[in-house]
Amino acid sequence: MSSATATTPLEDLRAWLARHNLDAVYVTKPVSIAYLTGFHAEPFERLMALAVRPDRAILIVPALEREKAGRHSDQAEVVAWRDGEDAYALVRAALEGCVEVGVEKEHMTLLAAETLVARTAAREMVDVSPEIRRLRRIKNQSEIEKLARAAAITDAVTDEVMKRLRVGQIELEVSVMIGAAIGEQGGTLSFESLVQSGPNSALPHVRPTSRKLAAGDLVLLDFGAAFDGYRADTTRMAVVGEPSARHQEIHSVVLAAHDAAIAAVRAGTTTGAVDSAARQVIEAAGMGDRFFHRVGHGLGLEAHEDPSLDPGSALVLETGMVFTIEPGVYIPGWGGVRIEDDVVVDHSGCRVLTKADRSLHVIPER
Repeated sequence: MSSATATTPLEDLRAWLARHNLDAVYVTKPVSIAYLTGFHAEPFERLMALAVRPDRAILIVPALEREKAGRHSDQAEVVAWRDGEDAYALVRAALEGCVEVGVEKEHMTLLAAETLVARTAAREMVDVSPEIRRLRRIKNQSEIEKLARAAAITDAVTDEVMKRLRVGQIELEVSVMIGAAIGEQGGTLSFESLVQSGPNSALPHVRPTSRKLAAGDLVLLDFGAAFDGYRADTTRMAVVGEPSARHQEIHSVVLAAHDAAIAAVRAGTTTGAVDSAARQVIEAAGMGDRFFHRVGHGLGLEAHEDPSLDPGSALVLETGMVFTIEPGVYIPGWGGVRIEDDVVVDHSGCRVLTKADRSLHVIPER
């Protein structure tokens, strides 16, 4: 669905249903249900599903989610089951007479598939996951506005937290501080905030530890706020005490790579070309072997979704795609630098949603 169309995600899915001559689509991934209906919930071990038929949609939820789900009853009929009841009785009723059914194969377990066949008339299951991912890749105006709001909250928190960084703080303390600041700004956490100091900053996905921020440390902050389910994701850098020439050099290279990638973003180019724009800068600086991940990933209802900006990828960018740009250089045992922003592809190339200061922030040594 492009940002210019007036159709809803549910209508787009019904169009896919009609093109494939299926009887129904049975959606079970919570984030897909949220995208299609606006209803956000995590059912954990309980069954939750959306049955989409040509003429109606039935949202099956645990009883403890019924009131919340009812707020979205204009898009789907809500039916609920209580603990101890047979949830599949509701599934059977929702899919009555449906033989050919679209399912999310990447989410549905083998047990769930076997139960669906045993308890309903479903005999042929077609994978709808690629279509839902394709629809989600292109954000409409409402989604972009929510992502922009999430980015604005993230920027405000970046400014606040950078002012409050001090030598001697532990990584976990800073992570908690970020979460509290996001809540104060009216957001929720996009994901567990990453705070990595010194050698830890060379480990891109290491979680916060009890390590204290010490003189000479690079400090990497990777976090984001979510607004109405839509997630921002940013990374900014600090150093404890005056930066060395090495600190400044690596930060400058990564920032130049970041800027080159953003300049390459436009509808019609490929995700691989955007990755290449950043990679060429880092390789020219002799640090190519220290940049070992893709340059970015999609953003939306999940912090990591399509598109994936992998090296060599031939996926063509389209207006309305939203993703991160986040090149990095990582030196084992010393530290790493990553600079990350969120961008949306538009008619002029792209718009950068996150705007906080990208310079290397200096944390006083005392």
